[in-house]
Amino acid sequence: MRRPPRPIPSPNIWNWPDVYAKENAAQDVDGAIWAALRELAPFAGRDVVDVGCGDGFHLPVFAAEAASVVGVEPYRPLVERARARGLDVREGSAERLPLPDSSVDVVHARTAYFFGPGCEPGIAEAERVLRPGGVLAIVDLDATVPPYGDWMRADLPRYDPAAVERFFARQGFTMRRIRTRWRFPDRITAEAVLRIEFSAATADRALGEFTGLELPVGYRLHVRRSGLHLR
Repeated sequence: MRRPPRPIPSPNIWNWPDVYAKENAAQDVDGAIWAALRELAPFAGRDVVDVGCGDGFHLPVFAAEAASVVGVEPYRPLVERARARGLDVREGSAERLPLPDSSVDVVHARTAYFFGPGCEPGIAEAERVLRPGGVLAIVDLDATVPPYGDWMRADLPRYDPAAVERFFARQGFTMRRIRTRWRFPDRITAEAVLRIEFSAATADRALGEFTGLELPVGYRLHVRRSGLHLR
């Protein structure tokens, strides 16, 4: 029997789920990402799976409009945390979704797994579970947008945002850039969030450059309709 793939560690949410919950609450305060999803990957009345959903933070938003929503998460403690909140979250990976063929209309992943070259198995698996005409919607951070993107690249000097964009374009995705704001309730929360996202040196730099409670952050939304094949 083929072993399931080992999950890619996510130290921020794996090690500090309570801080990460505060980070989720601070993100996209204007709902710009949700507005783009509703336009480009509409989910009202449709069956949705959220891949790499963590403890299910985004599931209630989908559930308010979708016909059904299920989360998939590889890290068992987060699966258990989500289930304790009454959410339908199943243990699984992007490369092996615990869902039947052609069973959902929207596959959503937000800052989870789909980072460019190397994620082809996850794209193929999304294609398997999507119905004809379904949508794979990948939301990732736009490292070209300062200041957050500058801090990302400081910690990930080999990360090439342009190469990632070219990769998704070759896979048949369209892309939309989204500008959002994070808004923290206080500086204690802001510092805690930045310290789980960055190395100590980069977090110190970020806290020196960012002195308020609102932080501009850029995202990219990559969208592909089911039926386009890998190239």
